[in-house]
Amino acid sequence: MTFAHPLARTSHIVSTAGMKGKVRRILVIITKLQLDKEHKKYKEDLIKRLSEAAESWIGEHPDDAFDYMLMNRPKKWEGDKD
Repeated sequence: MTFAHPLARTSHIVSTAGMKGKVRRILVIITKLQLDKEHKKYKEDLIKRLSEAAESWIGEHPDDAFDYMLMNRPKKWEGDKD
C-alpha cells in the first residue's frame, strides 16, 4: 500500500543502507508545498498536516517504512536538454 494525501504529488519507498549495512526503508513524499521556512509562500500548517499524515501512515505500516522525508520535485538545471 502506498501513502496518498491531497498535499502530496506522489510518494515512494526508498531503501537505504546505513554505515553498518543495516537497510532502512524511507517514505519519500514529493509535494508542491514550499518547504523553505524563509519563503513567503511557506505554510507551516499545511506542512504540519502532511507530516502528521506521514507519521500516522508509518505507524500503521511499520514494516513498509521506518521514517519519512518531504521534498519538492527536482527542477531541471539551466541548460538541460531533457
